[in-house]
Amino acid sequence: MAKNDKALEVQKSGYLQLADFNMNEAMAEELDGLDGGFERIKIPSAGSTVFEVPGENPNEPDAVKEFSAVILYHHPLFAYYKDKYTGGSNPPDCGSFDGVTGEGNPGGSCSKCPYNQFGSGENGSKACKNRRRIYVLREGEIFPLLLSLPTGSLKEFSRYIKRLLSKGKKSNSVVTRFSLKKAVNSGGIAYSQAQFAVDRNLTAEEYALISRLSEQVKAYSKHIGYEVDSGAEAADELNVDPETGEVIQPLK
Repeated sequence: MAKNDKALEVQKSGYLQLADFNMNEAMAEELDGLDGGFERIKIPSAGSTVFEVPGENPNEPDAVKEFSAVILYHHPLFAYYKDKYTGGSNPPDCGSFDGVTGEGNPGGSCSKCPYNQFGSGENGSKACKNRRRIYVLREGEIFPLLLSLPTGSLKEFSRYIKRLLSKGKKSNSVVTRFSLKKAVNSGGIAYSQAQFAVDRNLTAEEYALISRLSEQVKAYSKHIGYEVDSGAEAADELNVDPETGEVIQPLK
């Protein structure tokens, strides 16, 4: 490798390759007429501690114990099904992309909705399933991936975001390391709980590029439907304390 090539490789390390990428243009040009959704990172059911991450072969995802990525954008995703959800891509009877206002039946204020109260669903849970969508970008890639957090991982994610904010950091200013641990609820059901830790801080140059992409992803996220990741539903049926509304802590 020539000296100039080595210098270029160093210059484009980390997330600096984003300087030559515009997601909106890529969507318009390369994905014209194709499915414009994001590939998904899947959290398995039954307490497995291995993520399924898109690989070179679309039919054979990579199984990884952990991965690192920047959180570009995240938002609530509420979905209420009048009849018990049995899989597929059917839209919910009522849904919300912001966790504030539901659209559909019954619709209206999420905080006042009886289906969004603990005890309205199975095992003391909510009939309206509360999840959180996280759009992430791994180093060396230029197109984001989508991770949908189930109920059992929301508390850990909230704690992580609060730790970042307490240090004056935003979630898209650091590289986050994602991992899983096996947890068991009081009913003996095993589920996979996501864990989060700071891998490293972004450089000022990287953060400027990531911030631009974060805005593009935020705008595009409104076009992504309500599909629920297969295999993740079991984590939603957790035992919940009806008074505090908290998921009962995993057994040791």
